[in-house]
Amino acid sequence: MTSVESGADDATATSMEPPPMARRFRGFLPIVVDVETGGFSSITDALLEIAAVTIELDDDGRLRRGTTHSYHVRPFEGANIEPAALAVNGIDPFHPLRPALPEKDALGRIFREVRAAMKLHGCRRAVLVGHNSSFDLGFLNAAVTRAGIKRNPFHPFSSFDTATLAGAALGQTVLAKAALVAGIDFEASEAHSAAYDAERTAELFCHVCNSLNASYRIADARARELGWGNGKADPEPPNEGVSEIDS
Repeated sequence: MTSVESGADDATATSMEPPPMARRFRGFLPIVVDVETGGFSSITDALLEIAAVTIELDDDGRLRRGTTHSYHVRPFEGANIEPAALAVNGIDPFHPLRPALPEKDALGRIFREVRAAMKLHGCRRAVLVGHNSSFDLGFLNAAVTRAGIKRNPFHPFSSFDTATLAGAALGQTVLAKAALVAGIDFEASEAHSAAYDAERTAELFCHVCNSLNASYRIADARARELGWGNGKADPEPPNEGVSEIDS
């Protein structure tokens, strides 16, 4: 093989390397989501606020909080709203000056930003990051169904839960306490705003992931030795079932 041919092969291999964010999470893009609601039931209770925060990756491989996209949401017709929930989040769903959007419009704006971030980072799907993420994902999926949205960029059932991550890494599962022990400012007076909680959750997620950079580099080197993630389809690990994140 001539040196020119060898150089061409090297260039091809380099061009097949996934973008850094796509490689970091196996083609998935973490997007932090927080919702404020009229209760605990995603089926019967109103979605009142939704915020999404993008995650960026610096040249040194450290994650950081990106941009915030937040909207007030108009309760869907027949939605239940518990007074106790409003006492916590302080929302007046029917205030005349509240700039609320129908669920379909709010989700449409969020999803446009998510798809733009996916394209920017070369990721094929978004994964919801939330504090007690099953709650946020449940309300997101229920609103998607009600709105009749056909193209949801988020994985339908997998998520990254910062309550679990913080419990393992920091010994705290409450968002405010986990943030404070991680050195992240947290103002109790600002809590229960979707945008504020999503931003603090994003910073917590980045903090935990960045603290694992050394172990990630070791794992990534091993994955390269196994031939995974170099522009080719990853081999199917044994006993991998439908619950795997990219099923």
